[in-house]
Amino acid sequence: MSAAAVLLVKDVLSIFKIRIGVAIMMSAIGGVAITPGRMPEIWQITVLAAAVFLASASAGAFNQWAEADLDRTMKRTANRPFASGRLHAGSGWLAAILGLLAIAVTLAYWSANGWAAFYTFAGAFVYGIIYTVWLKRRSWTNIVVGGLAGSFAVLAGAAAVGSAWQPEPLILAIVLFLWTPPHFWSLAIAAQDDYRVAKVPMLPVISGPSVTAKVILAHSLLLVGLSLLPVFWSMGPVYLAGAVIGGSLFVWTSIRLVRIPDRKNAIRNFLASLLQLVLLLGGAVADRMIGAL
Repeated sequence: MSAAAVLLVKDVLSIFKIRIGVAIMMSAIGGVAITPGRMPEIWQITVLAAAVFLASASAGAFNQWAEADLDRTMKRTANRPFASGRLHAGSGWLAAILGLLAIAVTLAYWSANGWAAFYTFAGAFVYGIIYTVWLKRRSWTNIVVGGLAGSFAVLAGAAAVGSAWQPEPLILAIVLFLWTPPHFWSLAIAAQDDYRVAKVPMLPVISGPSVTAKVILAHSLLLVGLSLLPVFWSMGPVYLAGAVIGGSLFVWTSIRLVRIPDRKNAIRNFLASLLQLVLLLGGAVADRMIGAL
Protein backbone atom coordinates (compact mmCIF):
# COMPACT_ATOMS: atom_id res chain seq x y z
CA MET A 1 0.00 0.00 0.00
CA SER A 2 1.38 3.40 -0.98
CA ALA A 3 2.06 6.17 1.51
CA ALA A 4 -0.81 8.20 0.04
CA ALA A 5 -3.22 5.28 0.47
CA VAL A 6 -2.11 4.76 4.08
CA LEU A 7 -2.69 8.45 4.80
CA LEU A 8 -6.13 8.28 3.22
CA VAL A 9 -7.10 5.29 5.36
CA LYS A 10 -5.86 7.06 8.50
CA ASP A 11 -7.82 10.19 7.58
CA VAL A 12 -11.04 8.27 6.94
CA LEU A 13 -10.73 6.38 10.21
CA SER A 14 -9.91 9.54 12.17
CA ILE A 15 -13.12 11.33 11.22
CA PHE A 16 -15.17 8.66 13.00
CA LYS A 17 -13.60 9.43 16.41
CA ILE A 18 -12.82 5.80 17.18
CA ARG A 19 -11.77 6.39 20.78
CA ILE A 20 -15.06 8.07 21.66
CA GLY A 21 -16.87 5.25 19.87
CA VAL A 22 -15.08 2.66 21.99
CA ALA A 23 -16.08 4.49 25.20
CA ILE A 24 -19.70 4.69 24.06
CA MET A 25 -19.67 1.01 23.09
CA MET A 26 -18.25 0.11 26.51
CA SER A 27 -21.09 2.07 28.09
CA ALA A 28 -23.63 -0.04 26.20
CA ILE A 29 -21.93 -3.26 27.29
CA GLY A 30 -21.90 -1.92 30.84
CA GLY A 31 -25.63 -1.29 30.51
CA VAL A 32 -26.12 -4.93 29.52
CA ALA A 33 -24.01 -6.16 32.42
CA ILE A 34 -25.58 -4.05 35.14
CA THR A 35 -29.23 -4.74 34.24
CA PRO A 36 -30.92 -7.63 36.10
CA GLY A 37 -32.54 -10.19 33.87
CA ARG A 38 -31.73 -12.95 31.44
CA MET A 39 -28.60 -12.09 29.47
CA PRO A 40 -28.93 -11.93 25.68
CA GLU A 41 -26.95 -14.34 23.53
CA ILE A 42 -23.32 -13.44 22.88
CA TRP A 43 -24.04 -12.67 19.23
CA GLN A 44 -26.79 -10.27 20.26
CA ILE A 45 -24.50 -8.40 22.65
CA THR A 46 -21.77 -8.28 20.01
CA VAL A 47 -24.07 -6.93 17.31
CA LEU A 48 -25.63 -4.39 19.66
CA ALA A 49 -22.17 -3.22 20.76
CA ALA A 50 -21.20 -2.84 17.10
CA ALA A 51 -24.42 -0.93 16.42
CA VAL A 52 -23.77 1.54 19.25
CA PHE A 53 -20.18 1.92 18.08
CA LEU A 54 -21.28 2.65 14.50
CA ALA A 55 -23.90 5.14 15.70
CA SER A 56 -21.24 6.94 17.72
CA ALA A 57 -18.90 6.85 14.71
CA SER A 58 -21.57 8.43 12.54
CA ALA A 59 -22.13 11.19 15.10
CA GLY A 60 -18.39 11.78 15.40
CA ALA A 61 -18.03 12.03 11.63
CA PHE A 62 -20.97 14.42 11.44
CA ASN A 63 -19.34 16.53 14.15
CA GLN A 64 -16.18 16.90 12.06
CA TRP A 65 -18.19 17.42 8.85
CA ALA A 66 -20.30 20.19 10.41
CA GLU A 67 -17.41 21.85 12.25
CA ALA A 68 -14.74 21.94 9.56
CA ASP A 69 -14.75 25.74 9.66
CA LEU A 70 -14.49 25.82 13.46
CA ASP A 71 -11.77 23.16 13.56
CA ARG A 72 -9.59 25.29 11.25
CA THR A 73 -9.41 28.01 13.90
CA MET A 74 -7.97 25.77 16.65
CA LYS A 75 -4.44 24.35 16.77
CA ARG A 76 -5.68 21.10 18.31
CA THR A 77 -8.07 20.36 15.44
CA ALA A 78 -6.71 22.30 12.45
CA ASN A 79 -5.11 19.19 10.96
CA ARG A 80 -8.30 17.13 10.93
CA PRO A 81 -9.11 15.80 7.45
CA PHE A 82 -12.12 18.04 6.71
CA ALA A 83 -10.60 21.10 8.39
CA SER A 84 -7.31 20.76 6.51
CA GLY A 85 -9.02 20.12 3.18
CA ARG A 86 -7.48 16.68 2.70
CA LEU A 87 -11.06 15.39 2.57
CA HIS A 88 -13.83 17.46 1.02
CA ALA A 89 -16.81 17.92 3.36
CA GLY A 90 -19.39 17.57 0.63
CA SER A 91 -22.89 16.13 0.45
CA GLY A 92 -21.54 12.68 -0.37
CA TRP A 93 -19.99 12.43 3.06
CA LEU A 94 -23.22 13.54 4.70
CA ALA A 95 -25.13 10.81 2.84
CA ALA A 96 -22.56 8.22 3.92
CA ILE A 97 -22.76 9.38 7.55
CA LEU A 98 -26.57 9.18 7.58
CA GLY A 99 -26.40 5.78 5.91
CA LEU A 100 -24.04 4.52 8.60
CA LEU A 101 -26.45 5.71 11.28
CA ALA A 102 -29.33 3.93 9.55
CA ILE A 103 -27.30 0.69 9.50
CA ALA A 104 -26.49 1.10 13.20
CA VAL A 105 -30.12 1.62 14.22
CA THR A 106 -31.21 -1.35 12.08
CA LEU A 107 -28.60 -3.59 13.71
CA ALA A 108 -29.71 -2.49 17.18
CA TYR A 109 -33.31 -3.32 16.33
CA TRP A 110 -32.38 -6.70 14.82
CA SER A 111 -30.13 -7.77 17.69
CA ALA A 112 -32.30 -6.46 20.52
CA ASN A 113 -35.57 -4.54 20.13
CA GLY A 114 -37.15 -1.23 19.25
CA TRP A 115 -36.17 0.46 22.49
CA ALA A 116 -32.52 -0.43 22.00
CA ALA A 117 -32.73 0.98 18.47
CA PHE A 118 -34.36 4.18 19.76
CA TYR A 119 -31.70 4.73 22.44
CA THR A 120 -28.96 4.03 19.88
CA PHE A 121 -30.39 6.69 17.59
CA ALA A 122 -31.00 9.12 20.46
CA GLY A 123 -27.36 9.00 21.55
CA ALA A 124 -26.16 9.88 18.05
CA PHE A 125 -28.81 12.61 17.70
CA VAL A 126 -27.79 14.25 20.97
CA TYR A 127 -24.12 14.39 20.00
CA GLY A 128 -24.63 15.23 16.34
CA ILE A 129 -27.49 17.71 16.46
CA ILE A 130 -28.11 18.98 19.99
CA TYR A 131 -24.43 19.25 21.00
CA THR A 132 -22.75 19.99 17.65
CA VAL A 133 -25.34 22.07 15.82
CA TRP A 134 -27.49 23.69 18.51
CA LEU A 135 -25.30 24.22 21.57
CA LYS A 136 -21.56 23.96 20.81
CA ARG A 137 -21.15 27.56 19.63
CA ARG A 138 -23.92 29.07 21.77
CA SER A 139 -23.81 27.88 25.37
CA TRP A 140 -21.41 26.56 28.00
CA THR A 141 -24.04 23.90 28.72
CA ASN A 142 -23.15 22.23 25.40
CA ILE A 143 -21.18 19.35 26.88
CA VAL A 144 -23.57 19.03 29.84
CA VAL A 145 -26.40 18.12 27.47
CA GLY A 146 -23.93 16.22 25.30
CA GLY A 147 -23.38 13.88 28.24
CA LEU A 148 -26.70 12.28 27.41
CA ALA A 149 -25.00 10.45 24.52
CA GLY A 150 -23.28 8.10 26.98
CA SER A 151 -26.45 7.77 29.03
CA PHE A 152 -28.43 6.61 26.01
CA ALA A 153 -25.75 4.01 25.26
CA VAL A 154 -26.25 2.56 28.76
CA LEU A 155 -30.02 2.50 28.22
CA ALA A 156 -29.57 0.77 24.85
CA GLY A 157 -27.64 -2.01 26.55
CA ALA A 158 -30.18 -2.23 29.35
CA ALA A 159 -33.07 -2.45 26.86
CA ALA A 160 -31.48 -5.54 25.35
CA VAL A 161 -31.81 -7.31 28.70
CA GLY A 162 -35.21 -6.03 29.81
CA SER A 163 -36.53 -2.73 31.03
CA ALA A 164 -34.01 0.12 31.05
CA TRP A 165 -36.09 1.73 33.80
CA GLN A 166 -34.60 -0.32 36.64
CA PRO A 167 -32.48 1.24 39.39
CA GLU A 168 -29.10 -0.13 38.30
CA PRO A 169 -29.07 0.98 34.64
CA LEU A 170 -30.76 4.28 35.49
CA ILE A 171 -28.07 5.03 38.08
CA LEU A 172 -25.32 4.09 35.60
CA ALA A 173 -26.95 6.30 32.96
CA ILE A 174 -26.94 9.23 35.40
CA VAL A 175 -23.30 8.50 36.25
CA LEU A 176 -22.39 8.70 32.54
CA PHE A 177 -24.36 11.94 32.24
CA LEU A 178 -22.37 13.42 35.14
CA TRP A 179 -19.06 11.93 33.93
CA THR A 180 -18.92 13.55 30.49
CA PRO A 181 -18.72 17.24 31.53
CA PRO A 182 -15.78 16.94 33.96
CA HIS A 183 -14.01 14.61 31.52
CA PHE A 184 -14.33 17.14 28.71
CA TRP A 185 -13.89 20.26 30.85
CA SER A 186 -10.52 18.88 31.98
CA LEU A 187 -9.45 18.77 28.34
CA ALA A 188 -11.02 22.19 27.79
CA ILE A 189 -8.87 23.70 30.56
CA ALA A 190 -5.80 22.40 28.76
CA ALA A 191 -7.06 23.76 25.43
CA GLN A 192 -8.77 26.92 26.70
CA ASP A 193 -6.70 29.24 24.50
CA ASP A 194 -7.93 27.38 21.42
CA TYR A 195 -11.55 27.66 22.50
CA ARG A 196 -11.12 31.33 23.36
CA VAL A 197 -9.73 32.13 19.90
CA ALA A 198 -12.51 30.10 18.27
CA LYS A 199 -15.11 31.84 20.47
CA VAL A 200 -16.52 28.55 21.71
CA PRO A 201 -18.14 29.15 25.13
CA MET A 202 -16.64 26.24 27.03
CA LEU A 203 -16.84 26.63 30.80
CA PRO A 204 -13.10 27.38 31.29
CA VAL A 205 -13.41 30.22 28.77
CA ILE A 206 -16.54 31.65 30.42
CA SER A 207 -15.66 31.18 34.10
CA GLY A 208 -11.93 30.48 34.14
CA PRO A 209 -9.99 27.33 35.09
CA SER A 210 -10.29 27.86 38.86
CA VAL A 211 -14.10 27.88 38.89
CA THR A 212 -14.20 25.07 36.34
CA ALA A 213 -11.93 22.91 38.50
CA LYS A 214 -14.32 23.33 41.44
CA VAL A 215 -17.28 22.35 39.28
CA ILE A 216 -15.31 19.32 38.05
CA LEU A 217 -14.65 18.24 41.63
CA ALA A 218 -18.33 18.60 42.52
CA HIS A 219 -19.29 16.45 39.52
CA SER A 220 -16.69 13.82 40.35
CA LEU A 221 -17.80 13.54 43.97
CA LEU A 222 -21.45 13.20 42.98
CA LEU A 223 -20.92 10.68 40.19
CA VAL A 224 -18.56 8.53 42.27
CA GLY A 225 -21.06 8.48 45.14
CA LEU A 226 -23.87 7.48 42.79
CA SER A 227 -21.71 4.78 41.18
CA LEU A 228 -21.60 2.93 44.50
CA LEU A 229 -25.39 2.62 44.80
CA PRO A 230 -25.93 -0.40 42.48
CA VAL A 231 -24.24 -2.52 45.16
CA PHE A 232 -27.43 -2.11 47.23
CA TRP A 233 -29.37 -3.87 44.46
CA SER A 234 -27.65 -6.55 42.41
CA MET A 235 -23.99 -5.71 41.88
CA GLY A 236 -21.28 -7.46 43.86
CA PRO A 237 -17.73 -6.95 45.22
CA VAL A 238 -15.93 -6.86 41.86
CA TYR A 239 -18.10 -3.98 40.68
CA LEU A 240 -17.63 -2.26 44.03
CA ALA A 241 -13.85 -2.59 43.79
CA GLY A 242 -13.80 -1.04 40.32
CA ALA A 243 -16.09 1.80 41.40
CA VAL A 244 -14.06 2.55 44.55
CA ILE A 245 -10.60 2.36 42.98
CA GLY A 246 -11.48 4.29 39.84
CA GLY A 247 -13.62 6.78 41.72
CA SER A 248 -10.97 7.45 44.35
CA LEU A 249 -8.38 8.16 41.67
CA PHE A 250 -10.72 10.52 39.83
CA VAL A 251 -11.60 12.46 42.99
CA TRP A 252 -7.94 12.67 44.00
CA THR A 253 -6.85 14.13 40.66
CA SER A 254 -9.85 16.49 40.74
CA ILE A 255 -8.72 17.78 44.14
CA ARG A 256 -5.23 18.33 42.73
CA LEU A 257 -6.77 20.25 39.85
CA VAL A 258 -8.66 22.51 42.28
CA ARG A 259 -5.43 23.23 44.14
CA ILE A 260 -3.45 23.95 40.95
CA PRO A 261 -5.78 24.40 37.94
CA ASP A 262 -3.04 24.27 35.29
CA ARG A 263 -2.69 22.37 32.02
CA LYS A 264 -0.62 19.54 33.54
CA ASN A 265 -3.17 18.70 36.24
CA ALA A 266 -6.03 19.11 33.75
CA ILE A 267 -4.53 16.45 31.47
CA ARG A 268 -3.96 14.19 34.48
CA ASN A 269 -7.60 14.57 35.46
CA PHE A 270 -8.71 13.90 31.89
CA LEU A 271 -6.74 10.63 31.87
CA ALA A 272 -7.96 9.71 35.37
CA SER A 273 -11.56 10.11 34.23
CA LEU A 274 -10.92 7.64 31.41
CA LEU A 275 -9.42 5.12 33.81
CA GLN A 276 -12.32 5.60 36.20
CA LEU A 277 -14.78 4.81 33.40
CA VAL A 278 -12.84 1.72 32.33
CA LEU A 279 -12.69 0.38 35.90
CA LEU A 280 -16.36 1.10 36.54
CA LEU A 281 -17.67 -0.50 33.35
CA GLY A 282 -15.10 -3.29 33.45
CA GLY A 283 -16.09 -4.02 37.03
CA ALA A 284 -19.75 -4.27 36.01
CA VAL A 285 -18.95 -6.74 33.22
CA ALA A 286 -16.59 -8.83 35.37
CA ASP A 287 -19.10 -8.91 38.23
CA ARG A 288 -21.84 -10.15 35.92
CA MET A 289 -19.59 -12.80 34.36
CA ILE A 290 -18.49 -14.10 37.75
CA GLY A 291 -22.09 -14.17 38.93
CA ALA A 292 -23.02 -16.31 35.92
CA LEU A 293 -20.47 -19.00 36.81
